[in-house]
Amino acid sequence: MSETLTTLKTRRSCRAYKPQPVEEEKLKAIIEAGTYAATGMGKQSPIILVIRDQETRNTLRKINAAIMGVEMDPFYGAPDLLVVLANKDIPTYMYDGSLVLGNMMNAAADLGVASCWIHRAKEEFESEEGKAILEKLGIEGNYEGIGNLILGYAAKPAGEPAPRKTDYVYTL
Repeated sequence: MSETLTTLKTRRSCRAYKPQPVEEEKLKAIIEAGTYAATGMGKQSPIILVIRDQETRNTLRKINAAIMGVEMDPFYGAPDLLVVLANKDIPTYMYDGSLVLGNMMNAAADLGVASCWIHRAKEEFESEEGKAILEKLGIEGNYEGIGNLILGYAAKPAGEPAPRKTDYVYTL
């Protein structure tokens, strides 16, 4: 089996991380993989935020937890955070951003880095605090948060995949 298919079959979402951050070289490779995701008509509607600033990360963590209505860390202690947003003026923006996240998760797995897509980025960046983060970065436009991607090294082994459902594929 090809290495790509092995990576796709063995990648799992991780919800327990070691404190060790991802090496800069690996992080750059993961981000680059996101920039090569397919996008509708090649419009490249998404953008990727690399959140290294602890204060900004804590702000997003608090907003996300409040949206969920929980006290827990919705980023599961992962040391690195990427956020994908996409330009709503492009009709395929939601799909484009989703593919960016998928490419980055699969690239991370290939590099031995654990990841998990954390939802609620839309609501995070609709908040005043989220808008302030975009303003601080000089980002203007009609952007919607698509997803948060947490990255790091797994604190425990990944589980086995759930069995594939029997009615996944239909053929005519």
